[in-house]
Amino acid sequence: MAEENILYLTELLKAKVYDLKGRLIGTLRDAALVPLIHPVRLDRYLVGAGPGWLSIRYDQIKSISPEGIHLKDENLTPYHSDEYMLRMVRDLLDQQIIDALGRKVVRVNDVTFLKEQENGQEVLHILEVDIGLRSIVRRVLRGVAPASTIRTLQSRIPPNSIRWEFCNILEADPQRRIRLNISNKLLEDMHPADLADIVENLGHEDRHALFATMDNEAAAELLTEMETDIQTRIIESLDTEKAADILEEMDASEAADLLNELEEERSEEILEEMQPQEKEDVEDLLEFRDNTAGGVMDTGYLALPEGATVSSAMEELKKNEEVLEDLHSIFLVDADNHLRFAVPVAKLFFAAGATPLADLASDPLLFVDSSEKQGRIAEMFDKYNLLSLPVVDDEQRLIGVITVDDVVALLRQA
Repeated sequence: MAEENILYLTELLKAKVYDLKGRLIGTLRDAALVPLIHPVRLDRYLVGAGPGWLSIRYDQIKSISPEGIHLKDENLTPYHSDEYMLRMVRDLLDQQIIDALGRKVVRVNDVTFLKEQENGQEVLHILEVDIGLRSIVRRVLRGVAPASTIRTLQSRIPPNSIRWEFCNILEADPQRRIRLNISNKLLEDMHPADLADIVENLGHEDRHALFATMDNEAAAELLTEMETDIQTRIIESLDTEKAADILEEMDASEAADLLNELEEERSEEILEEMQPQEKEDVEDLLEFRDNTAGGVMDTGYLALPEGATVSSAMEELKKNEEVLEDLHSIFLVDADNHLRFAVPVAKLFFAAGATPLADLASDPLLFVDSSEKQGRIAEMFDKYNLLSLPVVDDEQRLIGVITVDDVVALLRQA
């Protein structure tokens, strides 16, 4: 694209605006997208004229450049605040946004536009936001040196910018997000660990804005990747219903750990908003001390009757796809839920369908009591090279499972 068709927000600000007869009516103070009308076209130009501002539509403009903006329409209207506008100066310039491609938090120094012809008039389409030294040079020298000189100087500096389609704007108000057509899809498609690195660099208000508007499942995955103190600050900042919705999507053990970090009154408020089954699972875990197997275990496991076969196990796996990611063993129990066998899932794929699962069981059967200390649990995982370990009550009834990921998390906290 030709350099003369590239314009920068900082070049245009305070540009003089002229009416049909060439008379000065004011200077440009801001410009705005109206995303529900057009996602990238500057739709409104806000002009300071006397004590108030005028709002000029894009189709009222004949030509636009840093030297001046010339109108082709005399019907000008006063500016009134419009929540459907994404204003460049107020909402973007000097604000933090998320670079979804580079996976980082950045501050906007300038905005780049592409000037194009549309129905015989000049229009500006937002192209990218500028975050590097070039944009700082433009701002520092603006009004001090001619635009042509500034452009010559900046040409010697490598560009550092983010294309508009990869910019994620932080906005906490759900109604305004709808009006501005703001989506978190780019962020929700990222790996939670990468997104956690980004979010930990945000301020508290921006973190709140993100979690308050994210899909509950994506928010739960993200929350589990964050440090405990940040987790608690985020949950405390959210309204009770949203906090409960997010915790319902987390593993019961992780939700219980997080609730344990909150004030008792706040924890109870969130529990009361949770769905009955999820609430019961979490409350069961809250009864155990943090430093015991019961406080670490997860209640998401697969248990089958001790007479089950490989075929029946495969059918159950198809019905319980949500547990497959962390499933290392299938547990066999009797009619009273007493633990009898643990069968590595990998063995199922090399056995005939009619094979009893008990024939594939690990020997010896390893398990821990819910009151076992965390140090002993880590020793067992290390000694026996375990991927998972069932947890039983004092009557050897199966009540949960600890995975190697749980142990790694414990060691990180130590």
